Parts: sequence; structure tokens; C-alpha cells
Amino acid sequence: MKISKVVFPVGGLGKRFFPITGAIPKEMLGIIDKPLIHYAFEEAVAAGIEEFIFVTRHGKDSIEDYFDYMFSHSEYFNIKMGSVCYVRQNEPLGLGHAVLCAKNLIGNEPFAVMSADDFISHDKSCIGEMIKFYDGSNMAASMNVPRQDVSKYGILDVDCETDRLVVAKSVDEKPSVESAKSTHAIVGRYLLSNEIFDVLSRLKPGAGGEIQLTDALLEMIPSHGLVGFKFEGKRFDCGSKEGLLSAILHVAHKSENLRHVVENFYKGES
Repeated sequence: MKISKVVFPVGGLGKRFFPITGAIPKEMLGIIDKPLIHYAFEEAVAAGIEEFIFVTRHGKDSIEDYFDYMFSHSEYFNIKMGSVCYVRQNEPLGLGHAVLCAKNLIGNEPFAVMSADDFISHDKSCIGEMIKFYDGSNMAASMNVPRQDVSKYGILDVDCETDRLVVAKSVDEKPSVESAKSTHAIVGRYLLSNEIFDVLSRLKPGAGGEIQLTDALLEMIPSHGLVGFKFEGKRFDCGSKEGLLSAILHVAHKSENLRHVVENFYKGES
């Protein structure tokens, strides 16, 4: 099934990176020579997505400036500027609210949602691989996490699974270690029916006082199902300092020009 539009929720405050995020959006924090949002954008382009919707807020103008520059240099992207739209999220009220802000630009078609915080390193586009398996059911990228970390994620209650797919009968946002039904966690890649907007528009705040996308996915399971996609590659939580540093070291070590810097550092030679 063709997916032509993606929503990038980039309106978060990035509190874990204060004070730098008082001046620079966390999505513009760099992994070597490119910001996080650049990597997510490249992944979407590789998946064949053609329309890019950024849900932004006050203080995020540098994201727009960055892509203005990129689109004026064809050696980076050969995509028309008209394919990019920016929507304001006046308050950071959660991922579900950010997605809802894009409603008028989606129309009556399924769409993708990608979080730049979730940096996934692999030769293939994660969202592109998901699109190959998409059958109209709501879908989220999924990975197994240590049980002690389940309270950081939306966790699937598994009905059945195959090599690549996990069919869920329920999903719980940030459950306790004791109450989690599995260790299959959702991470920041989604393929969604446009009907999710009707659900999001009437949702009450959930965990953390925010409009949670997982609450909408849960409500839609009887009508649209929910499938976890077991993606390939290594995922880094770049919404945390530890995750961002790990991603930088990972990318540097993969680079022929920079690998020696990492190796020398661990040898105590730098």
C-alpha cells in the first residue's frame, strides 16, 4: 500500500538536554556532521515518501532554516520545496496531540509518523521496510527491551507473532515492571490510518498528562488492529544523553575516516 506522507513531531522541549536546547532544538543536535532530523528525513526519502510535514513550535525555526538550505543544494536532496509543510503545535501536549496537529494536511489516506529521537542505524530504511508489510492495520516499529526498562515504553500485549510481525491484542503506555504483559516495546516509527484523528480529537490526557498516541492505538484495535514490526538494525534513544553519545560513537566507528579516532580513544591514545 502506498504511503506518501510522513509527520515529524518536532515540537518537544528537549528538557533532558537543557541548557543547550534552550537555544537549539534537540532534533538539530548533531551526529557527526548531520543533525538527528536529517537522518530521519533521509530514511523517509529512501522509503519513497514524497510529502513531509513537520509539527513544530516556537523556537524551532532553525529546523526550517536547515531544510531551506538543504533543498537549495541539489547534492543533498532532489525534492521540490512544495513537498515540505510546517504546522505549529502551540503547546507540547504529547505525541498524540502533535500527530493531531497534522490532520488537515493528511486527508483521507494512511500516513507515517517518525520520531527523530529514535535513531535507527541500518542499510535499509526502517519505515520503508514497514511499508512493505503494511496491510491497513495500524503498525508500529517494535523491539524487545530488558524487562526493567518497560516503564519507558508503550508495551504490546501479544496475541501472536511471526518472524517480522507482532499482532497485539492490547497496548499499555509505560507500565510497571510487574504489570507489563511482554517486553515488546513500541519505538518511534508508525504507519497509521487517517481515522486515528477522530480518536485523538476526543481523547483525554493519559500518562504524564499528555495526549498519548498509544491510547488511540489501543482504542482502535477492535476496528483496525495493531501490529508491531520487528525492525532490523540498531536503535538509539537520542532523546537521552547516553543514547545520543552512543549513536555518535556508533556512526564514527562505522566511518572509514573516523573509526581510528574511536579506536585510539579506547586505547588511551587520544
